Amino acid sequence: MSVSGEKAQGKKYKIAWLPGDGIGKEVMEAARIVLDKLKFNAEYIHGDIGWEFWCKEGESFPQRTIDLLKSVDASMFGAITSKPVKAAEAELVPELKGKGLVYRSPIVRMRQLFDLWTCLRPCKAYPGNPINYKEGIDLVVFRENTEDLYAGVEFSPVPQEVKDVLLKNAKGFAAFKDVPLDQYAITCKINTRKGSERIIRAAFEYAKKHGYPKVTIIHKANVVRATEGLFLDIGKEVAKDFPGIQMDDANIDAICMWLLKNPKNYSVLVATNMFGDIVSDLCAQMVGGLGFGCSGNIGDKLAVFEPTHGSAPKYAGQYKTNPIATILAAKMMLDWLGEKEMGARVENAVATVIKEGKVRTYDMGGSNTTLEMAEAIAAKL
Repeated sequence: MSVSGEKAQGKKYKIAWLPGDGIGKEVMEAARIVLDKLKFNAEYIHGDIGWEFWCKEGESFPQRTIDLLKSVDASMFGAITSKPVKAAEAELVPELKGKGLVYRSPIVRMRQLFDLWTCLRPCKAYPGNPINYKEGIDLVVFRENTEDLYAGVEFSPVPQEVKDVLLKNAKGFAAFKDVPLDQYAITCKINTRKGSERIIRAAFEYAKKHGYPKVTIIHKANVVRATEGLFLDIGKEVAKDFPGIQMDDANIDAICMWLLKNPKNYSVLVATNMFGDIVSDLCAQMVGGLGFGCSGNIGDKLAVFEPTHGSAPKYAGQYKTNPIATILAAKMMLDWLGEKEMGARVENAVATVIKEGKVRTYDMGGSNTTLEMAEAIAAKL
């Protein structure tokens, strides 16, 4: 199953329900209000994930949750808290302190373990949203989701043999030859032909299927020549298979400027992992901020849908956060499962509530709660 699946007639779906930390629990509660009103035929199975479980167990992505994800049709995910290593260790339960445990993002590990290679992030400016940057923006970001700087190959301190290889192969690195091994760190940027080709091809196929005129390859090939150069070269190769879709490319720094100046000149954007992460947040802000940013982590057999915002601990328990991002993530899940009519109803309900302007959370200049927004959307289904 790829970016969107086929409907299984009469099926009761098994959905892994992963609220996570902070406001993740609240926005997921809001999403259930909408899904229940929709009468989506599903069994929701709770899964433990995130900061709370790392502090208690030393594991943010427990094996029991991994096993759960192996048995479901799709998953909804809320949000997680992440902290630097030293701060993280301080919050471990006493019996786990001093054991050298390192906090790793469970969502990054999930993407790699289940090969959720597509990160799909649509960013649409719904009419009537008072915090749209401009009306009419309709952007879709395809972010490679398993490689690049997120591969997790890092060194700190740096082993002598790694330093020797760098000094032998990189003349510019010679300036560090006298720096002690414990005074610098290395993170490896790893991109492959397979990973690059499949995400770029998915972007072109999406543009063709949904009527978008152009795919823009985002890169930094002029400086990061090996990995970003590979990505750009493959993009040019793939584009030849889609003569009806225009292809252009832009450096990551330049595209951030051009998106702000002329966002309507762009439609589908595709990038490596880090650059895709950066540009998707920019696009989300142009359509109202992270309260409107939904995301799908999609593989061949499993997909996990989430809002792009974090756990916002300072707002936890206040039920003031905008749940639209999570509700739109649920819409993406419905589409992927083949329940496109239900997905369309959800999006239409969201668009209607935004356009009417009677119910607005604090980010939109209103005072309605998370659940009041969800109830208003459910009432329009």
